[in-house]
Amino acid sequence: MIIAIDGPSASGKSTTAKGVAERLGITHLDTGAMYRAVTLGIIESNIGLNDNESISEFLKNIEIHFDSLNDIWLNGHNVAEKIRTTEVSSNVSAVSALPVVRQKMVLIQRFIAKDKHCVLEGRDIGTVVFPNADYKFFIVADLEIRAKRRLLDFEKIGEISSLTELISDIENRDRLDSSRDASPLVQAKDAISIDTSKLTIDEQIEKIVEIINK
Repeated sequence: MIIAIDGPSASGKSTTAKGVAERLGITHLDTGAMYRAVTLGIIESNIGLNDNESISEFLKNIEIHFDSLNDIWLNGHNVAEKIRTTEVSSNVSAVSALPVVRQKMVLIQRFIAKDKHCVLEGRDIGTVVFPNADYKFFIVADLEIRAKRRLLDFEKIGEISSLTELISDIENRDRLDSSRDASPLVQAKDAISIDTSKLTIDEQIEKIVEIINK
């Protein structure tokens, strides 16, 4: 069984997907973390975002996996906290838009989810990675609510930002994610839309689990 949860940045996808997976006792695959890990690797390797040749070479030897705590590892290092920095957040949309990156990530995502019940969240799970997913959800939320959530995430790791700045960043990321040529952010025609603006995490999880159990 494949459960696809898509939606824009800071809409609550990752936390909801994790909770749904725990409630159902199945695997959670955080694809957003995978793109962040690739972005971190490119930044730390001092590769320019327009250097397609170097990025392709970097991807040939990339190793990404999740441990038992669902922390993401990149080339032998736990990068669960490092991928949440402002620098990575500011560049992940540009990296995610690269066709060579998306092609590589889709292959890895399909391999990890092969032959197992799995909840996957991202931008294109229900449209590209698993278009035949058993269940598809599209999570949305008001822009300011999303910015406040992202502000809390940054505060947890000691990053300093402002609400105004984050609203602008998220608006820009929405534009990039929705307008890119490779796997743009769009709601699958058969996806169920859920507005999380006024929902708690527990309510989001319960709503999805209830639909699946029916």
